Amino acid sequence: MTPSELLIEEFSRIQGTLHRTLKDATAATLTFRADADANTIAWLTWHLSRVQDDHLADLAGTAQVYADQGWADRFALPFGPTATGYGHTSADVAAVQADAELLGGYYDAVHTATVAYLGSLAAADLDRIVDESWTPAVTVGVRLASVLSDDLQHAGQAAFVRGLADRAGV
Repeated sequence: MTPSELLIEEFSRIQGTLHRTLKDATAATLTFRADADANTIAWLTWHLSRVQDDHLADLAGTAQVYADQGWADRFALPFGPTATGYGHTSADVAAVQADAELLGGYYDAVHTATVAYLGSLAAADLDRIVDESWTPAVTVGVRLASVLSDDLQHAGQAAFVRGLADRAGV
């Protein structure tokens, strides 16, 4: 297995978790909050998709799927098209109101762009420095590991919230 194939396998696990979490989810399920300020499935899915889109587009030197393919317009959220969810307040989390088809569709478009980029990588590309503001400098490989870690955690959180919502009868 090449590094590229391994990365594609790992990013595909995020997609699988999200599809299981979003399956047959109602609006109430997607916006269920474990407490008044907890993250929702809708926000978690949107946020992890935005982070992956933002970071992978930067690595690939391409436009973000969110703005370039019209997803920002379809979501019609009260934040700019470059927002990724970092620093969002409880009210911002609540503002992410989207159905499972929109959330899953956007992630799938991001995943398609991700796989295209990852498929183009050679092992040596993983050592390319992309951010010198950190010590040590961040490489493509480190950035990909960071996105994978963050997105897998958020996908797991969304799946956990789905279980809570289902148990609550939402």
